[in-house]
Amino acid sequence: MIRILIADDQPMIRSGVRVILESQPDLTVVGVAENGREAIERSRALRPDVVLMDVRMPELDGLAATRELLGAGEPAPRVLMLTTFDIDDYVYEALRAGASGFLLKDSEPEELMRAVRVVARSESLLAPTITRRLIENFLDSRPPEPVAGPALDALTDREREVLRHMAMGMSNAEIARALFIAEQTTKTHVSRILNKLGLRDRVHAVVFGYENGLVTPGRNTSLPG
Repeated sequence: MIRILIADDQPMIRSGVRVILESQPDLTVVGVAENGREAIERSRALRPDVVLMDVRMPELDGLAATRELLGAGEPAPRVLMLTTFDIDDYVYEALRAGASGFLLKDSEPEELMRAVRVVARSESLLAPTITRRLIENFLDSRPPEPVAGPALDALTDREREVLRHMAMGMSNAEIARALFIAEQTTKTHVSRILNKLGLRDRVHAVVFGYENGLVTPGRNTSLPG
């Protein structure tokens, strides 16, 4: 059972999302919040697995709430950002703060349910075409930073190769096919990469890859979206 907290200042959004999620036997909504401050307080009290966090809320917005919730040095839930806009710098900053992905509010119910399950498992990149487009648009306006030598030096050549493919938004199955290795081997490499670099999940591997010049938007690959 995946325990979920919904944080959004619009009652209709909270109610609609709750109805969708609780139609599934493996999903349960343990609470709701009207602003970022409530989201932090209720998350710490209710210990959900996933928080659906609206980007723009009164008192404390979703970005600040995510940063505070995930930066407290205590067990924290996965955070899935909800936004009305498919290109939103605030969402990118939330990813940097520790959020595990984002979803458009007008997404289909099936996509919402899948997103919650994916974030809870932390197995693959959420909404790859939208996430990649957001990162590309944000980073395309500024030059990539120098590659983080000490961090990357901890990786083997194969792990660097896998990380590069992860940063291109590829799934484990796609990476396995591209590198002619077993999917289970890919999963092992991904786990080791996240551990060595101290990254929370695959989304942050993507952010790391782009920020450190491992993948350059528009040059290394042609991405959909």
